[in-house]
Amino acid sequence: MSGHGIDAALPDPRVEEVADGTFAYIQPDGSWWINNTGFVVGSSRVFAIDACSTERRTRGLLAAMRRVTDAPVRTLLNTHHHGDHTFGNGYFPEATILGHEETRRLVLGQQPPPDGVVFEPVQWGELPPAAPFVTYRDGVDVWVDDRRVEVRHVGTAAHTTNDSIAWLPEQRVLFTGDLVFNGGTPFLLAGSIAGALDALDRLRALSPEVVVPGHGAVCGPEIFDRTEGYLRFVQRTAEQARAAGLSALDAARETDLGEYAEWLDPERIVGNLHRALLEADGGERGADLDVLGALRDMVTYNGGPLRCYA
Repeated sequence: MSGHGIDAALPDPRVEEVADGTFAYIQPDGSWWINNTGFVVGSSRVFAIDACSTERRTRGLLAAMRRVTDAPVRTLLNTHHHGDHTFGNGYFPEATILGHEETRRLVLGQQPPPDGVVFEPVQWGELPPAAPFVTYRDGVDVWVDDRRVEVRHVGTAAHTTNDSIAWLPEQRVLFTGDLVFNGGTPFLLAGSIAGALDALDRLRALSPEVVVPGHGAVCGPEIFDRTEGYLRFVQRTAEQARAAGLSALDAARETDLGEYAEWLDPERIVGNLHRALLEADGGERGADLDVLGALRDMVTYNGGPLRCYA
């Protein structure tokens, strides 16, 4: 076991009530495989937004929810297919698991990555497979007593090809999934830089007061401008690399991250440039690329397997 991983000296996860009966579950430090979730509590049932990456972390989430309410989780939304949001699905046996139809397709058969190849070792624990079994194309409304939660696919490839949000219009609370990272570097390898910019416009149009990002602290809508700044920085860097004939890895090595250097997981610039260069060459949003090759380039840029405290 790495010196990081399960024994890492990270702050404990915390529950924050972001509106009456609506909670964010925040897991510091929000780096690789350490995500946020949320839940909305009704009189007899709970609507949950995302699971966690490991058995230990998902059990911790469930214990935190039980300290708030005895009501069972009857519905679980997966905001997208990535394992930090879905590997723990099997620990919600009473829940209807809800997701975009592409989320279901990609969750089926998904496995944790092998230790030490891309990421430092992680104690995954037992992860019973459980994919969404109620799916939608555009969205669906979920009612928690008299509160409506608008679940919507963002309509384009962005962080992935299947990102959904959970929006509580009366409370002005928005759960963004990984369309937003607060204090961490956005990651678009499986999605689209241009699409992520369009998704931000859609999030802004909702005029939320509280934003629960997929990773990092609860924040406000100012996070959209910070995220847009980084995405446009990636696009400019890719255009310069394309003009100079540089690969994503070489361009990343020559790039001064500037104000973004202090964000968690800066090596994501390499994966993001793989995606941005494909788009600069006319590639479609979400088009297939060599994901494994991009991840290997990230490991090379990082000087070894990627830091992981999950």
